[in-house]
Amino acid sequence: MKKRSSFHAVLTLVVLAGAVLLLSVWNISCGSVSLGIREIWKSVSGHIFSWQSVSSYPGDEMVWRIIWDIRLPRILAAVLLGGALAVSGFLLQTFFANPIAGPFVLGISSGAKLAVCLAMLLLMGHGAAVTSAVLILAAFGGALVSMGFVLLAAGRVKSMSILVICGVMLGYICSAVTDFAVTFAEDANIVNLHNWSVGSFSGITWENVRVMGAVVLVSVSFAFLMAKPMGAYQLGEVYARSVGVNIRRFCIRLILLSSLLSACVTAFAGPVSFVGIAVPHVVKHLLGTTKPVLMLSGCFLGGAAFCLFCDLIARTVFSPTELGISSVTALFGAPVVICMMLRSSGKG
Repeated sequence: MKKRSSFHAVLTLVVLAGAVLLLSVWNISCGSVSLGIREIWKSVSGHIFSWQSVSSYPGDEMVWRIIWDIRLPRILAAVLLGGALAVSGFLLQTFFANPIAGPFVLGISSGAKLAVCLAMLLLMGHGAAVTSAVLILAAFGGALVSMGFVLLAAGRVKSMSILVICGVMLGYICSAVTDFAVTFAEDANIVNLHNWSVGSFSGITWENVRVMGAVVLVSVSFAFLMAKPMGAYQLGEVYARSVGVNIRRFCIRLILLSSLLSACVTAFAGPVSFVGIAVPHVVKHLLGTTKPVLMLSGCFLGGAAFCLFCDLIARTVFSPTELGISSVTALFGAPVVICMMLRSSGKG
């Protein structure tokens, strides 16, 4: 891969940040109720820069409620969870030293999905509240179990293609069990479970945003703190050991962070496919480097922009019918993965 200057990498990050901002504004304005930029600015500025209550703006109250209660939490969820998924994919690709590794392909997201589904059915069946903390813990447990299976398979097979096949099969098994659980759920629970199981950023509340924000930002911050040993690990385990990296401890932290990030996504949005594979590959091509600090920044911004774009399509193209976010991310992400595999096979 041709290396590019640091200025080019920084410029690319600025462009990605601009794309996130532009897509966020676009998402606010588009929907079943279209909002103009002037209308958005008038409503937002009226509530931010004025001491008057919402009721003092009867004409703008509906616009404000649409922005504040519905669209803004959804936008922040797409940014946080999209960035988390892309960073999780990059961490897995670094660990396995293979660009095809990702939480969805290796079955980690499917394991988290199954655990969350069973937890939701169990709690709702007994009339208990399903809190954000419970969802994340269940998803994290499911992700760790799936990751354990993948690591066990990795210890027995040397081919990455065999490992990917094992991960895909694990994903199919977990998805099948999840489908059975959803099918036999009580009628009152089926709608919520179905919407969640196909992947969606809808229904996100500010309480959800606060929890996912804390989990994602803390996890990504820890990933940045591991950037230096990550760069050494990219050059091989022997070199990493020679510069003082504790490989066992480093790998455990990498696995835990990746599992926690993908679990957080699954807990709140359900399974979201191909973001963890496609985005790191595209970002690496755009940056022209695999330097961890730049890649982590680029992956977070790229994942956020990609999920904002896909969510915009999911909720507007066939409005009022909303598509599953995973279907849209697969539509755009899968061709990237196919091109990546064809390109790598051509070099081989």
